[in-house]
Parts: sequence; structure tokens; C-alpha cells
Amino acid sequence: MDAQQKIAWLKLANTPKINHANKRVLIDHFGSAEKLYDTPFSLVQKTINADSTFMQHLAFDVPDVQLQQQLQLLEQHQIQIIPWGHEHYPALLAQLSDAPVMLFCQGDVSLLNGPQIAMVGSRSASPGGLKTAFEFAKQLAQAGISITSGLAQGIDGAAHKGALPEVGKTIAVVATGLDQVYPRNHNQLANQIRQQGVIVSEFVPTTGPRREYFPQRNRLISGLALGVLVVEAGIRSGSLITARLAGEQGREIYAIPGSIHLPTSRGCHQLIRQGAKLVETTKDILEELRNSVDLFAMLPQDDTNNDTHATNNLNADSKKILDLIDFAPTGLDELAEQTHIPIDKLSSILLELELSGLVAATSGGRYQRLK
Repeated sequence: MDAQQKIAWLKLANTPKINHANKRVLIDHFGSAEKLYDTPFSLVQKTINADSTFMQHLAFDVPDVQLQQQLQLLEQHQIQIIPWGHEHYPALLAQLSDAPVMLFCQGDVSLLNGPQIAMVGSRSASPGGLKTAFEFAKQLAQAGISITSGLAQGIDGAAHKGALPEVGKTIAVVATGLDQVYPRNHNQLANQIRQQGVIVSEFVPTTGPRREYFPQRNRLISGLALGVLVVEAGIRSGSLITARLAGEQGREIYAIPGSIHLPTSRGCHQLIRQGAKLVETTKDILEELRNSVDLFAMLPQDDTNNDTHATNNLNADSKKILDLIDFAPTGLDELAEQTHIPIDKLSSILLELELSGLVAATSGGRYQRLK
């Protein structure tokens, strides 16, 4: 796509009062944004039988300096435009009535049409939730499924990181222009995804984060994927919005149950009560997907034996403490009271368990079991 073609697509993207459905109608009629803007507007109006108000919106005067700035940012940040009808425009997303007329992408756009599972969850996830997201993403990526998420703190970030080592099989859908990263502390992660996976946005460069853009972003996360897996979510979590959108789009909804004592489990439990599929292992997802997707890959190996080996190597005190630690956070004082082990020795044992990957320290001097 040359500079003039990009300018035409950017001009169409900058017409705020024409929705995506009408923009797609225009592209279906004229074939491209460049041909649309090269056609006399009287002929455009006649061809699509548009009223004068619509034509005024289409003729919205986008300042040339604004278009040139956005074009420069496309080049500077190596941003590709994937327009409606392009070979890399994702087929699943194209089924939606509110599918964007174009996507802005950085990275390997061939991933957009591969099988994907969206993984979403709490920004304030527990250590166990982060580990679960990482491991599920890793195993799904090993099985040939790309992981789609929103580059947010918490579960999103853990899911991207879990999938990255597997040939970069991760897709980050963001609510800003691709000339910036939000949240900023995910700059390094975003750079890894650009190099190995793909970052996607429907927003033109220079677009900053705004509250109303995140629900719009969420419909793309679910729309790109075969299903949405909610790892941890509170009752008011934005992840439940993504799950609701997935249901409306005809996608599968999966949820991982958690401790009744964790607020971030309640959203998942609510989804399960409403009919989401309860998931305990990646096999629960993969075996269902095999009915509709040829993955060309074996199911990931069950790592139960590795977990058993790790726990069998513990001494008596360590096993005793591990048995007392719940998958919900357990306080140090509570463990000391139950075991009658001095605090200094107890802290040493807990550190060993933490280094072995069996428990994780949480806030307030509490510990949570991971395996």
C-alpha cells in the first residue's frame, strides 16, 4: 500500500460520524478508500442512495496536517493497515455486524486468521491466577492456538508472556493508537509482541486511552477468537463484559473456578452459573476445539507427575506446612499457631516452598498454594 492509498484509508478512519457498517458498505461498492475518494461525490451519493447528511459526514474535512502526521507515525512505528477485504483481515471478525472497516497492526499479521483463544481476567490477579494464566497460555500455544488478550496488567500480561516463547503465538488488542503503549510499564512486553506476535487496534495513531474505548476493544478480543477463557474476575470486572460480548457473538465462554474466599473468583463462578463451561485443564478446551479446528498438534503432556515429584522431595515439616496452605491466601500467624513451628524456621521453610514454585507470597504476610 503506497502513501496515497494510506492517506485515503486514514481519511476514512477519521470520519467520526460514519459507523463501521456504513464504511464497509462504501468499500464493498467502491473496492478501496482510494477509489471512494477519487469518485465524484455526486456519483457516490447516487450509487449508494445516500442522503445529504450522510454525504456531509463523508466529506468531513480532515486537516491535511493531521493526515500527514498519522501517515508519518505509520511509517515510524511500522504500522500496517489491514483493510476490509484484505487477505489478512480476520475471517471470524468479519462475521460481526460492527467489525471495523480496517485494522492497524504491528507484527505478524498472518496470526490473525489462525485459531485463537482469548484469555482475560483481573488486573489485580492473585499469584495463583497469574501462574494459571501463564501455564494455560503456554500449553494452548504449544497446541497451536494463539492467545488473544488486551495487554492490560494482571491476567492479560501473564497470558501474553506464557504464549510468547511458543513462536510468539499471541495477539494483543489495544484501545489506543499503535504509536503508544498503555499501560506504559508494558513497553517491553509490547515490544516483544511486535517482534514475535502481533498488536492490533482499530484506532488511528495519536489516539490516547479513553474509558469508552476499552469496551470497544473488548468486542475485538472476543470477536477474533473461537472462545473466551476467563481466568480470574471480580463481579464488576471488565472481563465479564468481554464474556458477555463473546456470548452475543456466538463464541464459547470458558471459566476457571477458584477459591470462594477470593473476590477475583466470584466473576468466574457467576459465569459458570450462567452456563459458561467450567475448565480445570487445557484439555477441557482443546478436546472441544478439535471438533471444529484441525490443530495438527498433540495435547500438552499432563504435568501431574512433575508436581508429584516436587512434593515427594519435601521433608516432613515442609509437607506439613504445604498441606496447611490453602489455594486462598493463608496468614503466617495462622500457620505458626497450627504447626507450633517458630516463626524464623517457618519463614525459612516457606521461602524454600516459594523457590520450588509450590507457594507464592501475597500481600499482608500471607501465602497461597500454587500446586
